[in-house]
Amino acid sequence: MEYYLIVAAIMFFAGIYGFFTRRNTLAILISIELILNATDINFAVFNRFLFPESLEGHFFALFSIAISAAETAVAIAIMINIYRNIRSIQVKNLDDLKW
Repeated sequence: MEYYLIVAAIMFFAGIYGFFTRRNTLAILISIELILNATDINFAVFNRFLFPESLEGHFFALFSIAISAAETAVAIAIMINIYRNIRSIQVKNLDDLKW
């Protein structure tokens, strides 16, 4: 169990680091996906080791994956719209969209 949790923690902290250090909105989206995948690993691992006869953790993980897919589709659509308006997807240029 410890190895799975170590992998999930590394993925989680890599996502946090990427979220705070990247300037590109696509890289920020990938970092958010890393964070969500780390939580999916935790759902599956805790379900497997604490309640091996039930599947609630796996269903939570599948539901989270579905939500992540929908979130990614919406975020990419927003990025395409931003690129059409200001020809850049850098975070520092998003101030142009305020007014």
